Amino acid sequence: MTNSIREMRDADCIFITGSNTAEAHPVISYEIIRAVQRGAHLVIVDPRRIPLVDHATLFLQIKPGTDIYVFLAIMHTIIREGWADADFINARTEGYDEFAAVLEEYTPERAALMSGVPVEQIEAAARIYALGERASGDSVYAEPRGHSMILYAMGITQRSNGTDMVKTLANLAMLCGHMGKPSTGVNPLRGQSNVQGACDLGCLVNVFPGYQRVTDAEKREALADAWDVATLPDEVGLTIVEAMHAATEGQVRAVYVMGENPMMSDPNTSHVEHALRGLDLLVVQDIFLSETAQLAHVVLPAKSSLEKHGSFTNTERRVQLLTPVINSPGDALPDWQITAELAARLDARLGQSRLPDYWRFESAEAVFDELARVTPIYRGMTYDRLAGVGLQWPCPTPDHPGTPILHAEQFSRGRGKFNPVIAHDPAEQPDEEYPLILSTGRVLYHYHSSTMTRRSQPLDWREPGGFVEIHPDDAAVADVQPDDRVTLTSRRGSVQAQARISQRVPPGTVFLAFHWRESPANMLTQDFALDPVAKIPEYKVCAVRLENSHS
Repeated sequence: MTNSIREMRDADCIFITGSNTAEAHPVISYEIIRAVQRGAHLVIVDPRRIPLVDHATLFLQIKPGTDIYVFLAIMHTIIREGWADADFINARTEGYDEFAAVLEEYTPERAALMSGVPVEQIEAAARIYALGERASGDSVYAEPRGHSMILYAMGITQRSNGTDMVKTLANLAMLCGHMGKPSTGVNPLRGQSNVQGACDLGCLVNVFPGYQRVTDAEKREALADAWDVATLPDEVGLTIVEAMHAATEGQVRAVYVMGENPMMSDPNTSHVEHALRGLDLLVVQDIFLSETAQLAHVVLPAKSSLEKHGSFTNTERRVQLLTPVINSPGDALPDWQITAELAARLDARLGQSRLPDYWRFESAEAVFDELARVTPIYRGMTYDRLAGVGLQWPCPTPDHPGTPILHAEQFSRGRGKFNPVIAHDPAEQPDEEYPLILSTGRVLYHYHSSTMTRRSQPLDWREPGGFVEIHPDDAAVADVQPDDRVTLTSRRGSVQAQARISQRVPPGTVFLAFHWRESPANMLTQDFALDPVAKIPEYKVCAVRLENSHS
């Protein structure tokens, strides 16, 4: 996030896309509702009628996979009507002319044809966002142009053009000068606790801690010196989907899974299972015996977040301390200790007489001190400084107060770069055999692969099993009644679930959350069309057919 959660309540306009915020991020949704109650406009772009639509000024209900046309048309309209922030563009950006030239062909009329969203709604969304208009009341900001925030989540990133989608939102924010100020910016809502921290500290295949690229020789050499090793890898590794493909081809023979459940969360589950079963060694480190752990040769029991010391980094880049509130069961250990002891045994097998210094930790605080030393954006942080509300990175020095708003004076690269984007349709389109579009997501009462939440009796009682949302028109075609058992089939497999007839989804679209082991949505999703940069699969759009299981 470029900005902070607390700023949402003071925004003049909040623009949400690809995020079912009320169910996936309910605490953040309260801030959005506060903003609306204080006079802000709320604009939502989504295929489903998500709960926050009840509070929205505008709901642009798109055909799945067509939102890119709407975003490009919004920017076309902003330029055409003279609503762009010329002062910001001239002072702080580059590449505008090339970017603007590409937008000429993406008219609201074309977007309406592709997405099903009326021209009038596209143009109204452009005006409200660009000018930061308020629905009612006075803005807390004295500037003539209001403050607009963009919020997004995996509805736009889990796509074969996800990188282009994020670049488009960045283009939109820069076009209107909604960057580097309170209650503005481009703000991804992270889908899991500490996923931000995991990315920050190097759990990505292309960067070391602090987003230092593995291909940057200078950064690589500095880290090698800090860790007292001769060299570090200089090639980008395999993402999890690429690793599963490599495993089926015999190129990956061992996999170590920590706190992840690919048998539920990865696309094309049958392929994932085939890959995992074919490994020479599968090690799973987790707090419960997940679906993936049940296939493992070795399971390492880890402590949960409630049972250990450490730190989490939340969606607004805020680093906060963890302290244990319950005792851990059995032989469970914190993840860092398991990993360090495993490293000691591997070093012993390789003839090392002494565990290298970079594995010699006495506590979680010692781990944090080491990561702060090699991670520039965390360098000024210590456990003492994190006590209480924590700190937001970047925090480069011991006396730095943290950074609530990014890019206030300049962008990290100097000038912000406009990236021309061409619209691309989803890789898999409906056809005669598979006439419907499946979209996946979450429900309020469960979390990710439900490894934890389905062990909570109240949550499991409230939402005990999988259901498919079906528009009444599509239900009629398939002769499906409410609560019928239905079968969804894609080119990868079939699942069964209970039918819920609902106007929340548009005709031609069905929705199935991916929490349910009895109805695993990712048995249906595809893993062949990956985003060319991020290598993310297209979870949100795949072609399926619907049948009544009893017919």
